Amino acid sequence: MNQAVFNSSVTMGQAQHKMDTVSDNMANLDTHGYKRRDTSFADLMFQQVNNQRVGPYEEGRETPEGIRRGSGAGVAQTAIRMEQGALQETGRTWDLALTEPDYFFEVAAGDDGSRRFTRDGAFYLSPDPANEGVNFLVDGNGENVLNADGEPVEVPATAEDGMMQVNAFGEVLQLGPDGEETVVEQLNTVNITRPQLLESTGENLLQFPDLAELELDEADVLEETAGAEVIQPEALEQSNVDMGQQMSDMIAAQRHYQLNASALNMTDQMRSMIANLR
Repeated sequence: MNQAVFNSSVTMGQAQHKMDTVSDNMANLDTHGYKRRDTSFADLMFQQVNNQRVGPYEEGRETPEGIRRGSGAGVAQTAIRMEQGALQETGRTWDLALTEPDYFFEVAAGDDGSRRFTRDGAFYLSPDPANEGVNFLVDGNGENVLNADGEPVEVPATAEDGMMQVNAFGEVLQLGPDGEETVVEQLNTVNITRPQLLESTGENLLQFPDLAELELDEADVLEETAGAEVIQPEALEQSNVDMGQQMSDMIAAQRHYQLNASALNMTDQMRSMIANLR
């Protein structure tokens, strides 16, 4: 009887985890460059209960000996899905969309010094308080976007509107009066070769856990690709969340939760009945 309570309660908690993941996906439907996460389940530990009868009932028995009793289901993995999102042209100079899966822009390191990455290419210019002639390129949270040298991208503040461009290679170009192009910066991009290791830090930013604990080096999880032709200027990548699929997953998770809640309620009723019989 206690085992039925354990099975139902454990599975209810894991179904709630699935609903939380789906809810997070749905909340980020309109977040540029967001990658959805999918949850998969696996059976928890089984126990072998040997209760084979003895006597004449043994002869001709075809069922296997004992009963395998489970402990419910648990979340096996919450995996990030890197499928390319739809591209939307905006006509804005500092809107940049990555056109290949697994590629990311790099922004300033976090408080712990870890490198952080994003696929959200909605960038803006922010004045440098120490230099009136320079603007920093920042993301929507004000974090500095980094160049190929790992330094904040700097754009001349004196450049007139329409005189700055970013090409498909991530080069920031300043246009002269005669149409000549001068490269003033090179945006950094990286190819994440093991995206399933990425952890969300909020605000649409991702970073790796402590690689030393995993006995990995940076070369094992990413490639430096500054200058690769993976950017579509004046466009933004939409999230790869399918609202219809997420609604279907939410309904399925709710049904699983309700089923186990009903099983838990029936178990409680049976225990009450046994207690009254005593």
